[in-house]
Amino acid sequence: MKCLPISFLILALATATAFAYDPSPLQDICVATNDLNSGVFVNGKFCKDPKQATADDFLFMGFRNPGNTSNPLGSKVTPAFVDQFPGLNTLGISMARIDFAPGGLNPPHTHPRGTEVLVVVEGTLLVGFVTSNQLNNTLFTKVLYKGDVFVFPIGLIHFQLNIGNTYALAFAGLSSQNPGVITIANAVFGAKPPISADVLTKAFQVDKKVVDYLQAQFWYDNN
Repeated sequence: MKCLPISFLILALATATAFAYDPSPLQDICVATNDLNSGVFVNGKFCKDPKQATADDFLFMGFRNPGNTSNPLGSKVTPAFVDQFPGLNTLGISMARIDFAPGGLNPPHTHPRGTEVLVVVEGTLLVGFVTSNQLNNTLFTKVLYKGDVFVFPIGLIHFQLNIGNTYALAFAGLSSQNPGVITIANAVFGAKPPISADVLTKAFQVDKKVVDYLQAQFWYDNN
């Protein structure tokens, strides 16, 4: 009987781990399909019949060309998540290409379902992430150069800024087929319908005119 509480603890830890990240696949391949008549529902996407899969299902060519950085942020994120790359379904990984004009910013955002590891291919980036309230919202920041790698823990707010005078390029790997993206400014001031001004004025300790101004802005999504 003394082992019973320990058994429950082990079971609880195992269960928590199992639900913390994407479930492990139960088959070799599970190419995502929108044809509901030809698949089974697994990990958020229906799976194509494995016998119908081809090599093209596991090829993504969206990183061949630079992203268009002619926008207010001066950056462009090209995701290779399961929606763009069906062969990732059930594999628990994804990628993104991030192009930066000089001064370009990938603004503060979070990935609620994935840790991100970033490698700089060209240029110089100022990157950072902020811890939760538990660690007093501590900022960890670093200047990265070509070949440097930096990791952003799952769910934490992070950003990348091109501080060089030339174009910059980075690639990110993420620990989920569908890590999700919440861009902070867009979510807070660009919510539809808008978050109550009473909430935002008190939360940010600013005048309602400031909130009205921010909510009236066009919040560009660079994904």
